[in-house]
Amino acid sequence: MKLAGTPPSEKQGWLAMAALSLGFFMSLLDQSMIAVALPDVRREFHADVNQVLWVSAIYLLAVVVPLLFTGRLGDIYGQKKMFQLGVGLFGIGALLCALAPSVEFLIAARALQGFGASIQMPQTMAVINRIFARERRGRALGVWGVVGSLATLAGPLLGGFVVAAFGWQAVFWIHIPFVVAAIVLSGLWVPALPTATGKIDFVSVGASFIALTCFVFAVQQGPETGWPWWIRVLLLAGVLGMYIFVRLQSARGMAALVPLVLFQDRNYSAGSVAIVSMGFMAASMMIPIMMWLQVEQDMSARDAGIIVTPMALVSLCVSPLAGILADKLHPRRLAVAGFGILIATFFALWFLMQTEVSAWWLCLPCAALGAGQSFIWGSNAATTMRDIDADLMGAASGVYNTSRQVGSVIGVATVSAVMQVAGAADSLVVIVAMLAVGCVASLFFRDTLHAVAETARL
Repeated sequence: MKLAGTPPSEKQGWLAMAALSLGFFMSLLDQSMIAVALPDVRREFHADVNQVLWVSAIYLLAVVVPLLFTGRLGDIYGQKKMFQLGVGLFGIGALLCALAPSVEFLIAARALQGFGASIQMPQTMAVINRIFARERRGRALGVWGVVGSLATLAGPLLGGFVVAAFGWQAVFWIHIPFVVAAIVLSGLWVPALPTATGKIDFVSVGASFIALTCFVFAVQQGPETGWPWWIRVLLLAGVLGMYIFVRLQSARGMAALVPLVLFQDRNYSAGSVAIVSMGFMAASMMIPIMMWLQVEQDMSARDAGIIVTPMALVSLCVSPLAGILADKLHPRRLAVAGFGILIATFFALWFLMQTEVSAWWLCLPCAALGAGQSFIWGSNAATTMRDIDADLMGAASGVYNTSRQVGSVIGVATVSAVMQVAGAADSLVVIVAMLAVGCVASLFFRDTLHAVAETARL
């Protein structure tokens, strides 16, 4: 069933975008700030390394596992309601984290925080794609990319300041104003869009929860534990579970949690593959770069942070332009250009990290990484989601975000494992290989936006 309803005015669309961006900014800010606070958390609670790592790992697990389910919730119960619920749970989780009396309590509160982020993330993308006309979504998602760049840039800098000034609890207290503002402004500015008829398939929900939990946990913990037999069994169970999940979706047709009709759209299928490669790169690239700068070059964390700052600054400047171009050019051109820049830049990084040049030369390729990413994030999202029916937008957004997050988990595990064997520089080759997969996938994009416009003129 296709949803009816009059789309909001452009002004209301941008106001809604501002409210939704607060939630998006908040969740990304949390991910980029938490690493700064972990040493202080360990000292205060006298925690071991594994406990401290779980403060970060449980959040990612709680974000990834429910995404297929939470995206569909927005279709049926309303994206605005689900966004506000997700932001509220994220805020409660942040409050509990700030008040945590023990590391175990902190880990549990981080799980709640991650679940809240999992609810609000797919709603943000779904609403943006529903309130902006097809020919303006690239520009809107370009601004969305700017918000992401700001959060990525501000996280480590702001985290370092607030932890030094107010203690580790401040990285959680700082979310509360964003939570209040996001809930109030979304209530005022985000329209209550029409919902789809249907109900949640709880058998599929259970299958996806079990499969993704087994898979993500195994991939997260495998490198840390040396891949014992039980981790390999969990990994196999996760893969088999996803196979069963897909069969369930096929049998349920349009009543499925994830209707497989989504993948009949070639742009959606290609974009979902491309975003896996981008998630792989984004989550893993800083591991070898920072290891090389701080360990092999003996740089301070501050100087290493300055070297990679051009990435976020360039992305901040280029993302709006890339968004405008995404509405004007064939999507294949922008995506291939972006992937080409990224692949060439990682080869440049690989070369520089094996020579005896000053580490400060890495500022140049880091700036190029910012430009390359800007050409892909917004345009890939716009192209992938452009032709999805409104009643499937939440489910489509859930799958898209799941693909990105699963790529992130696999990227961190793979690059960390390769780095232990081959070193920091050579581990970049794995990222290049994954980006090549994304580049090939983007070659399958079709220009449905301008084809429809041309047909309308005829």
